Amino acid sequence: MTSRTTTTTTITTTARRARRGTPPPLALGAAVTAVAALVSVLSLAGCTSETRRAEAREAAYLTGGDPERGRAIVRTYGCASCHTMPGVPGADALVGPPLTGFAERAYVAGVLPNTPANVVRWIRHPRQVDSLTAMPDMGVGDRDARDIAAYLYTLH
Repeated sequence: MTSRTTTTTTITTTARRARRGTPPPLALGAAVTAVAALVSVLSLAGCTSETRRAEAREAAYLTGGDPERGRAIVRTYGCASCHTMPGVPGADALVGPPLTGFAERAYVAGVLPNTPANVVRWIRHPRQVDSLTAMPDMGVGDRDARDIAAYLYTLH
């Protein structure tokens, strides 16, 4: 069989399968691969989503705050003017340190161990902790400070 005959036979077989509604073997394999990839991506997205929910529950438990509310109110206090914060539109400033990975840090502002009580204290009264800090006292109340701290503890 010549290469031309093989090509003609392949085209004819593919055409017959198309008329019968049977996909060619490669298309069937590609479809199975695509479905498997989609299932894999969706299951990973579910894991990521569940992980985020678990992190938010843990942050709320540790701080007594609401991480979603905290993410929303950081803009009210102007935090986005100085810090980069994931999940906060427009929060890409570099005046203060980026807050990405905050939950993994050992210290807050380089002076306090990273504990929920210390984070709340720092958010409420940064200059009482470090008189030389550039971070201003924004008049953040206890509830708002707990909510902001809860949001920060979701940043891994």
